[in-house]
Order: sequence, then C-alpha cells, then structure tokens
Amino acid sequence: MAVNAVREDETLAGTGRKTTLLRLFRYLLDYKLQIALVLFLMLCTVAITLANPLIIKRAIDVHIKNRDIRSLISLGIFAAVLNIVLVILIQIRMYLMARMSNQVLLTIRQELYTHIQALGLRFFDSRPAGKILARIIGDVNSLKNVLSNSVTTLIPDFITICAVVLIMVILDVKLALAAMASLPLMIAGVWLIQNLSHARWQLHRKKGSNLNALIHEDISGIRTIQSFTAEEETAGIFDILLEEHRSSYVSAIVLADGFGPVVDLCWGLGTLALYFAGVRLIGAETVSVGTLITFGTYISMFWRPVMNLSDFYNQLITNVAGAERIFEILDTKPDITDGAQVRALPEVRGAVCFDHVSFAYDEDTEVLSDVSFQVRPGETIALVGPTGAGKTTIVNLISRFYDIQKGDIFIDDIPIRDVSVESLRGQMGIMTQDHFLFSGTVRDNIRYGRLDATDEDIYEAARAVHAHDFIMKLEKGYDTVLKERGAGLSIGERQLIAFARTMVSRPRILILDEATSSIDTHTELLVQNGIEALLKGRTAFVIAHRLSTVQKADRIFYIDQGRIMEEGSPKELLEKRGLYYNLYLSQFKNI
Repeated sequence: MAVNAVREDETLAGTGRKTTLLRLFRYLLDYKLQIALVLFLMLCTVAITLANPLIIKRAIDVHIKNRDIRSLISLGIFAAVLNIVLVILIQIRMYLMARMSNQVLLTIRQELYTHIQALGLRFFDSRPAGKILARIIGDVNSLKNVLSNSVTTLIPDFITICAVVLIMVILDVKLALAAMASLPLMIAGVWLIQNLSHARWQLHRKKGSNLNALIHEDISGIRTIQSFTAEEETAGIFDILLEEHRSSYVSAIVLADGFGPVVDLCWGLGTLALYFAGVRLIGAETVSVGTLITFGTYISMFWRPVMNLSDFYNQLITNVAGAERIFEILDTKPDITDGAQVRALPEVRGAVCFDHVSFAYDEDTEVLSDVSFQVRPGETIALVGPTGAGKTTIVNLISRFYDIQKGDIFIDDIPIRDVSVESLRGQMGIMTQDHFLFSGTVRDNIRYGRLDATDEDIYEAARAVHAHDFIMKLEKGYDTVLKERGAGLSIGERQLIAFARTMVSRPRILILDEATSSIDTHTELLVQNGIEALLKGRTAFVIAHRLSTVQKADRIFYIDQGRIMEEGSPKELLEKRGLYYNLYLSQFKNI
C-alpha cells in the first residue's frame, strides 16, 4: 500500500484567485445569448423589487393619508399582479442559469477527462488514481454553485445595492448616510476573513483528495488487504486521514461562518442608526412616516444582498481551490506530444533500431545506458534478465510511452519522433502482465483491440490463443457480461481474453510483457501454438522470466544494469556459458 503517496498533499502552482476566477467565468462566454436573456430577466426582477417600497410609500403618504380606499385597493391589485410576474420571471431566470451552469460543468469535465487521457505515464506514475478521480468528480462539482450564482446572485444583488443606495440618497441624504454608517466595518471584517480562509479551504481539498485516494486504493486492493489480515492497519490509516479531513474542514468553516455574523452585526447597527436619525428628523424636516417606513424596507433590501454577496464570496473562497486544482491539471503539459512536422507512420515491415539510447525516469537514476541494437522485420526478440534491469523500459520506449534523453529509435529507418503517436501505437499490439478487462461483454473486450473488428475476426483471434472453447462454455458465450476487472474468471482466462484483444488488432509489432506469466503450463503450450501462427511476418518483443516461453525466439537479449550484456540465439547463448546459461541452469536444474 502506497501510504505515503496517498497521504502526501499535492503542491499547487499559485496562479492567483483573480486569474483563476476569470478563467473559470470565461467558459460562460460560450452562452452569450442565454446570458443576455438572463440579464434582461434579472433587470426586470430588480426593477419590480425596487418598486415595491415606493408603492408602500405612496400607499401610506397619499392614499391612506387621504383615506382614498378605492385607489388603495387598485394599488394593492397592481402590486399583487406585479409580484406574481416577479415570481414567474425569477423561476425562468433560475431555470435558464441552472441549465447553463450544468452545461459548463459538463464542458469542463469533458475537457479535463480528455486532457488527462492525453497525459503521459509520468503523470499517472506520480499520482494515485483516487486523487485524479477527486479532480474529475469532486472538484468539478464544487464549481456548480459558483457558476450559477455568479449570474443569478452576484450581478442582480450588486445592481440592487447600487440602485437602493441611489434611491435612498434621492429620498433623503441624511437617512441614507445613517443607514450605511456601518458599511466600512463590514468591508474590513470580510476582507480579514477571506484572506485567512482561502488557505484553509485549499488544505481541506487536499485532505479530501488524500482520503479519496486511500478509499479507491483500498477497494482496488481489498483481496490483498484481507489476505494479509491488514484490515485493522488499513482502518487505522483511514481514521487518521478522516480526522485530518474533519479537522481541516472545522478549521476552514470556523472562519467561513464568520461572514454571516459580521454582516448581521453591521445590518443591525445600520438599522439602529437609521431609526435613531429618522426619529430625530421626522416631522422636523421633510421626513414623512411613509419615507421612514420606506427607508426601513430599503435598508433590508440593501443589507440582504450584502448578506447574499458575502455568502457568495464565502462560497467563492471555499470552491476556488477546486478550480485551481482543475486548472493545475489542465495546465500540465503532456510528456509525449506530436511535433509540428509529424506525419502518419505508413504500414511498416517491422524493423526496429536503437541507436545509442539512454533513458532515465528521473534525473538521479539512469535506467538504460547507451543501448544499441537492430531487429529485422518478422524477428522475435526475447528480453530476459533480473528484475529492474530495463526490459519493460525498452518496450515502453518503442511504443513511445516515454521520450528518451539521448540517442534515437527508428522503425523502418523512420525516427519515431517524426511520426504521430496515434499512428505509431496503432501498428503495435501490447500485451502486459496487467491484463485489465473492462466492464462489458467478452465480445466488447476483445473488440477493444480494433473497434471495427467483425465477429469473425474476434472468433479467429480467440481460437488462435485457445480462448474460444472456454468462452463458449460461459453462460452467454461471447455475450457474457464481465464484472469489473473480469471478476469471476480465473487469472488464466482473463489473460487469454486480453491476449485475444491484442491479437485482433493485427499489429505489425507485437510486445508481450510477461504475457504468459499467469497461464498454467498446459494452457501455455496451447497459447504458444497460436502465437507461432500469429507472429508469422510480425516483429515481436517478448519479456518473460520463465525461459520455457522464449526458447523459439530468434534472438535473446540478456539485459542487466541498463545494458545488453549478451545477445544471440538460445542455442548460441547456452553454448557461450555466460549470464544466460547461469539463468537457464537456475530454472531447469531441478527438472
């Protein structure tokens, strides 16, 4: 269990909240017409809302004062109709904005997923799958309210505040100043809280990512956990991460909850100042009872949007960390990219050449050192040697899963850097010891190797690797639905299906990385017969620790310490009595 990798907090490159938010809101620009309609509806609702206190003022200062009941009833009916229209317009506005924000989330999630698929193996080597999943699901979901409320809350409330201030100043400057006397106190409080809370919300999202990674890893490795009776240890690690997640949330929410009390305090002080000034001025100057009541309504209309904006700002601070984590991945450049002048790789014969190739996964450790060899079309090369010698690295470089630091790799005398990655890998069949099967039917799993393969192509590939017979014995044959990772099948059966998937792709270059490691000896003999027919005319690289699987190879490369230490046919290397000879004896001396 990679506990340290799970518990390690990611480091984000700080781009600034303003830059992050502008980049996020830029997604809304694809919906200009919808936003224009939402803004129009918003202006209508704001206008109606602002008109309500003026209707009350007229009712008190004119109709009630003059005892004009008929006009008062007419005014009441007009106000009722106006507010019914207000409710309808608000519902339409909320529906349009919800649909728009969900479409933006869909776009971001698709863009993020597509970009992640384009990233090189270095990216996945350095991150647990659970942390990547947290970005795609949790962090994207956290942006929903920010996007929706940015238009439905931010703009209308800001306009409402400005309009209320203007109306109050027109009605009475002194009362307006009294009502807003506590505004500077609120601004100072909000500024202090937001500066302290952003870092805490970032930490909370990191802790959530760690927890998600652990859960994903434990579920994937539950068989290993139970096999080693490590449930108690795993539960202990889970409890630690859970407590870190809870503590980070409590630490962040304590500050976030400070927004509301600050606004409430300022609202109360502003209201107190308004009525204190109003009582002193009423009757003495031009302040009427209707004006004072109208101001009381307007001050609520002033502070309620301020409260909404403070909540929105709190929400923004809470969720901007999610946006930063999303853009951090979107800004990660793929390790393997096509150059400006690349071309499609034509159908190849299968000649492979390494010319003084050196490679390191990091700056400290060189995995391959000045490796050179040439492979003829249709030749089968077996790579043997101790674990960690560089065998898998060689085949990964042929497929260009990593880029080399020194030297060149050619296929049919064409540098692989000069052709597109898609056209290169499209002519390769790669079968690894990690025989991953997808949820779906057996037929779909085999067809995954070549999506336009016919049923007859699938059957032919399955027969070639002797998978057809056991597939036909399944409940629904090729239409049997497999569970996640092929649960319910034996390891050998899963590997045979994966082998058929590779074979159906009709590769020009075949890579078998420990491909028969989980197949029993009898099944292996059957598979070898199928392999011989399928390898005919194809170049193949076979990595195997069991030397029985490589005895029919044209040549064997003995790899150790990042170099080819010995090279030759199986017979030649045995006669040489060197490293391969010693390895051979260690496996067959007891037979």
